[in-house]
Amino acid sequence: MNSKQLNEVSKFLSYVLRHEPQSIGLQLDTEGWAEIDCLISGAAKEGRTLDRELILAVVSSSDKKRFAISNDAQYIRAVQGHSTDGVNLQHAEKEPPEFLYHGTATRFIESIQQQGLISGSRHHVHLSQDIATAVAVGQRYGKPVVLKIEALRMYQQGFKFLKAENDVWLTSHVPNFFIHQE
Repeated sequence: MNSKQLNEVSKFLSYVLRHEPQSIGLQLDTEGWAEIDCLISGAAKEGRTLDRELILAVVSSSDKKRFAISNDAQYIRAVQGHSTDGVNLQHAEKEPPEFLYHGTATRFIESIQQQGLISGSRHHVHLSQDIATAVAVGQRYGKPVVLKIEALRMYQQGFKFLKAENDVWLTSHVPNFFIHQE
């Protein structure tokens, strides 16, 4: 399996495990777990060929660690980024570092300057601990811009921060006065 094929399967898994499990008749529990066998059969009904080996290859090769496999290897989930109502992952609340970063595209800057960062259809705003990751995220949406977030100051003022299994930092929103353009 080449990297292009793995990437295509990863996008499909992200779509069904984060946003539209019902599109293939898949059920997620409140922690986002889905039975791998149900994922495979649901995908087959929609004309996609998946098997355990392919799913495990996608999970293990993902540099972003988007997915987790249960200890008994019977379930899979996206570790963050859900927009489905029934999923409510219980991430660990943590004190963030002084600064976190958010990658976006230049076309979104005006809106961010007015509203701050909002989660939109997702459950949380996603932040990274390093600039390189923020640049990579921003490039997916156009010409990248890195925003520096005063995370520790936010935390000290009562904002909650969560840390996902793949080291992505999550918060409900970031008011514009905590955001600085790099």
